[in-house]
Amino acid sequence: MTLRLCYAAVMIQPKLLLAAAAVALAASPLSARPMTARDMQSMHRLGAPEVSPDGRLAVFTISDTDWDKNKRNNTLHTLDLTRPGALPQPVKGAEKGHDAVFGRDGSIWFLMPVGDHDQLFRMAPRGAAVQVSSFSVDVGGFKLSPTGDRVVVWADRPACPDISCAGVTAPKPAGSGRTYDQLFVRHWDTWAEPGTRSRLYSYPVVNGRLSGPGLRITGNLEGDTPSKPFGGGEELAFSPDGRTLYFTLREAGRIEPLSTNMDIFAVPSDGSTRPVNLTDANDATDTAPAVSPDGRTLAYVAMARPGYEADRQVLQLRDIATGQTRALTQNFDRSVGSVEWAPDGRSILITAEDTLEEPVWRVDVATGKVTRLTGEGHYANVHALAGSGAIVTMNSVYAPDDIYRLDAAGRATKLTDVNRALLSQLDPVTFRKFSFKGANNDTVWGFTLKPNLVTSKLPVLLLVHGGPQGSFSNSWSFRWNPRLFSAPGYGIVSVDFHGSTGYGQAFTDAIHQNWGGWPLEDLQKGLAYATAQDPQLDANNACAAGGSYGGYMMNWIEGKWPDRFKCIVQHDGVFDARAMAYETEELWFDEWEHGKHPYYEAPGEFEKWNPVNFVTNWRTPQLVITSEKDFRIPYTQGIAAFTALQRRNIPSRLLIFPDENHWVLKPKNSVQWYDEVFGWFGRWLGKDAAQPAPATAPARPERG
Repeated sequence: MTLRLCYAAVMIQPKLLLAAAAVALAASPLSARPMTARDMQSMHRLGAPEVSPDGRLAVFTISDTDWDKNKRNNTLHTLDLTRPGALPQPVKGAEKGHDAVFGRDGSIWFLMPVGDHDQLFRMAPRGAAVQVSSFSVDVGGFKLSPTGDRVVVWADRPACPDISCAGVTAPKPAGSGRTYDQLFVRHWDTWAEPGTRSRLYSYPVVNGRLSGPGLRITGNLEGDTPSKPFGGGEELAFSPDGRTLYFTLREAGRIEPLSTNMDIFAVPSDGSTRPVNLTDANDATDTAPAVSPDGRTLAYVAMARPGYEADRQVLQLRDIATGQTRALTQNFDRSVGSVEWAPDGRSILITAEDTLEEPVWRVDVATGKVTRLTGEGHYANVHALAGSGAIVTMNSVYAPDDIYRLDAAGRATKLTDVNRALLSQLDPVTFRKFSFKGANNDTVWGFTLKPNLVTSKLPVLLLVHGGPQGSFSNSWSFRWNPRLFSAPGYGIVSVDFHGSTGYGQAFTDAIHQNWGGWPLEDLQKGLAYATAQDPQLDANNACAAGGSYGGYMMNWIEGKWPDRFKCIVQHDGVFDARAMAYETEELWFDEWEHGKHPYYEAPGEFEKWNPVNFVTNWRTPQLVITSEKDFRIPYTQGIAAFTALQRRNIPSRLLIFPDENHWVLKPKNSVQWYDEVFGWFGRWLGKDAAQPAPATAPARPERG
C-alpha cells in the first residue's frame, strides 16, 4: 500500500510543476533577464537551522559572497517562528558565527573566528556573546548535551590525551618529504598526516564556560569521528540525560581505503570508561544515531553489503537496555537519508529520495508503516515540533533553500524568502518530468527544463549526473545548476539512468559491472524520447556534459556514440580505468563497481568499460575540466583525455583549477567555469543559440 500511494503521488507531479511554472511566468517582471553564474554565486545561502527547545525561534546562517576575497561570509540569524511574516534578524555580536545550536535554557552556542581559529561562544537569552573556549587549533565542530552541562568538540589531532597536546612533541624530519606505511596517502582533497585523526574531546560546562583541558573520549580507537570527508554532527548523538554519547567511526588501518565498515560506539560522556562498539556484527555502514525522547531506543541507519557505499540505508531500532535490534524500514524500498524522532516517540520523520524528489516521510515506530508527507522538492534539516509538524528546509530547480513549516499532514508554509529580490529578476523556467522504457525494458525517468520566454527552437544540452548512484533531481545546486544551464536559451534534458537513486535498490544496483552498458542505452533512448515529445527541443543541435561519473560517460560517449553530439564538456571524468584503479583514494568504490576485485585480479572487468580503449573512435570536440586538488579522480585523468584529443587533432580545450577539488567551489572559479562551458556550447551549437549574458550582469540580492 505504501508504494502504491507513493507512485500515485508521483504521477500528479508534472501537473503541479507545470502549474507552478505558469504562476512563476505570470509573476515574472517584463524586465526579466537570463540568469548568470554571478547571479548564482551572489545568492544568499541558508545554513541548516536549529530550533529552540520551546519551538519559538530558529537559528541559522545566511552566507553572502565576498567577491574581493573570493569566498563566502556567514552571518548568524534568528527567525521568530511564532510571528507570521517575520524576517530573519542578524544576531548582534555574533554576525560571523556559524554552526549554532540552542541550549536547554534558550542560550545560543556557536563557533566564531578569533584570530586564526574558531572558538566556541555562548550567548545567554537577551545577553551578549561570551567566548567560552580558547582552543589552539581549528575545531571541526561541537555537540552540546541536552542537559547543557557538557560539550563535546572534535578536531584533527594526533593521539594526544587532550586537544592542545600540551607537553607532547613529535620529531621533525630533516627535509620536507612525507613518509607513509599504509593508505590513505591522500583523501578527497587533502594529503594524509599519519597519526592525525578527527577526535572527540569532552568538556564539562561550569558557569557557562568550558572547564579543564578536555578529555579525549574515543579511547584508543584509531579512526575519524565524524567520518571523512563529509561527516558532521549528524554522526553524534547524546542520550536525553546527557550521560552517554553515541558516535560513528570507521576504524583506521591497512583496510581503511577498502572499507565502508562504519560502526556506532557508545561512551560515557565524561569518558569514565572506554567506548563500546554497538554494531560490530555488521561489516557494512552503520551511522546517523538518534536517541528516542525517552532514552530507551537508539535509531540509526545501516547498510547490509560491505564495500558498497550506495547500498540501501535501512532504519534500525535498537533497545538500549537489551541490545535487541529490528529493521524498521526493511520493506520500504528507498534509502533513508536522515532520522528525526517525533517528540512523542511514536514515529520517526525521515527523508528518502523518490523519483526525482526528496520528500519527508513519517515512519510508525510500532508497525514500520511509511507515509509520504511532502510532494515536490528536496527536503532536509527536519526538526520535529512539539505537538505535530516540523521545521524543514526545501529547495528545487526553481530556487535555493528556504525554511518551511510542515503541519501534521505535510502541508508546507514558507517562512523565509532570502533570494526573493534576485530570483524575481530572472527568466522563469518550466520543469517537466517524463518516463520511458529504457534498458532491460525498465521504466526510466528524466526531466526537461526550458526557459519560458524563448519561443524558438532550443539547442539541447544533455546533462549526465555523477555518482554514479545519484540524481540531478528536482533540486538546487550551486555547482551543476540546470536552471543556469538553460539560461542562455538551451533546452535541458536529464535522464536518471540505471544506477540512479530514488527508484528502489535493484535499479541502483543495476549499474554494477555495467558502467557503459545500460546507462548509455538509457541516455540514448531518453534523449530520443524527450526530443520526440517536445518539438521545441532541436534534436539535431545538441551537446552533452557531465562530471565525475558523468565525465566518465562523456569519454565513453566519445568512443561509443561518437556522431551524436556537436560538442562535449567533460569534468573530472575517468579516462583510463586501469590508472584510476591505482590512483584513486577510496578504493572500495572503484573495486565494487568493477566486480569487487582489485584491477590485477580482474582486469577484464575494468577494461570492458574503459574509455581509453576506444580513443580511435573519438571525433567530438571536447572541453576538459579538472582540478589539481581532486584526489578522487586525479587531474592526470583529465590531462590524459586532453592529450588523446590533441593527438587526434580533435578541437579541444583544457581548463585546470589549481585550488579546487572534485568540486569547483570558489565564487570566481565558478564564474570562470560557466564562462568556459557556455563559450564552448556557443561555439559548437551555432549562431542560432542564444549567448549567455555577461558574467558581470548586475546582481542585487536583498534579504527577505
